[in-house]
Order: sequence, then C-alpha cells, then structure tokens
Amino acid sequence: MSNGILKGKRGIIFGALDEQSLAWKVAEHCHSEGATFTLTNAPVAMRFGSLQKLGEKIGCEVIPADATSMEDLDNLIDQSMTALGGKIDFILHSIGMSVNVRKKKEYTDLKHEWMMKTFDVSAISFHKLMQVAYNKDCMNDYGSILGLTYIAAQRVFPDYSEMAESKALLESFARSFGYHFGVKNKVRVNTISQSPTMTTAGSGVKGFDTFFDYSDKMSPLGNASADSCAKYCVTLFSDYTRMVTMQNLYHDGGFSNMGMNPTLLNTETNME
Repeated sequence: MSNGILKGKRGIIFGALDEQSLAWKVAEHCHSEGATFTLTNAPVAMRFGSLQKLGEKIGCEVIPADATSMEDLDNLIDQSMTALGGKIDFILHSIGMSVNVRKKKEYTDLKHEWMMKTFDVSAISFHKLMQVAYNKDCMNDYGSILGLTYIAAQRVFPDYSEMAESKALLESFARSFGYHFGVKNKVRVNTISQSPTMTTAGSGVKGFDTFFDYSDKMSPLGNASADSCAKYCVTLFSDYTRMVTMQNLYHDGGFSNMGMNPTLLNTETNME
C-alpha cells in the first residue's frame, strides 16, 4: 500500500542489476511512493543485467554511467536534472565489486592492483559521486544521499575479504561529506548496514549460504529482507528523517547488538 511519502521528489538510483538487487527493490518502492528518478549502472553491468526492463516497467529513464568516472557522473547528473525537470532530492549508491572475491583469492594473498579497483568501484565512487553533486549544487535543501554497507566494516568476516575495508571507507566518506553537505544546504548523508541478503553480488561470497543461515538465527528478528531494506531507504529519502545525517544505520534484525543467541548453542553442551 502506497502512502505517497515521496510524491514530488526526484532522485537517482545506482546499482540495480536484476530483480534480486537491493537497488531494484528500492526503485520499485520509490516509484510506488510517488517519486520520479533516473536509473543508472555501469555500461558493462547493464550488458549482463536487465536494468532497461526495470526502466520500462516503472517509466524511468536509464542513463549508463561508470561511477568511477568523474566525466560520466557529471553527465549523469546533468541528464538526470534535465529528464526530471529540476534539482535532485535523493540519491542511492548501491555499488560493490571485488575481483579478488570473484577470483576466490585468499585475504592473505590478494592482488593489490585488484584491491585498488575494489576500493575505487565500491567506495571511492561514493566520494566521487558526492563531490560532483556538491560542486554542481544539484541537491535540493534537505535532500538525502544513501550508501549501502555491511557490518564487516566493524567486525571480521574472513570470506568478505577486502570488501570489508571498502565498506569502512564508504562509511567514513558518508560522515565526512555529511558535514559539508549539511553546512551547505542541509543535505543528509547516511549509510545503511543491511543484513546478508540473497542478491546476485552477495551470493558470490564464499560460504554465503552458511553465513546467511547463521545471521538469520543470531538475529532476534531474523535477517532483514531486500524488500524491507527498500522500505527503510524510502523513509530516509522522505521528509520524516530530515534531521538524520552522518549515521551508519543498522538494518539487520538486531544482529549488530548480539553477542550470542542461546538458541545457537547445543543444549547438551549448555547443561554440562
């Protein structure tokens, strides 16, 4: 059921690849809540996904852009403001990629040139995006910028590899740029630390199924779904959260505050 809480708002959504993507779900919910926005992804990703299909479904213009390219980002924002008829109210950064993870390189034997590519795509692109948006003064007052992250930025999950450092960097960029955007025109910048989610990207991490089950049992509310994450993003794009900024917001069913869930312990071992 739609409440129209984004009616009249304009945005840009990065990272929708296919129907499993968090950004795909966010786009669907933003559309149902009355927002208008453009969709974007890297040209190479668009060849393997179905972003055009989503654009046609909800009537959004699709603009290819490499988020690591300042020129592409500059063109994307200009084209988006033209297509939407004005300044931007919200932006979602839902981008992550690690060649080392794809190639199943162990953390103790990473290729550092691949690591730098990971940082550029998964984290530095967030700073590049905000820098272009800031310098072009394209955001409306009390706009909202979100990046999606994961608790591996704070805790060790060995198979998440260098993506953990990428997420830590992403969160730091949100805090630092959140100050500058707030002073300039009250724009909010936050990150959402989402539960492990069955996305195309997530399923590429070694042992993901096992960890997904562990997290689901550890969390009092269970894992947060992609659909519920999208709804949370909508609230952070809305006027109801105008004073929330520079925060890393956990959307994980309580996992981030758990030490141990007794249901995961063997009952017989407990009794001994």
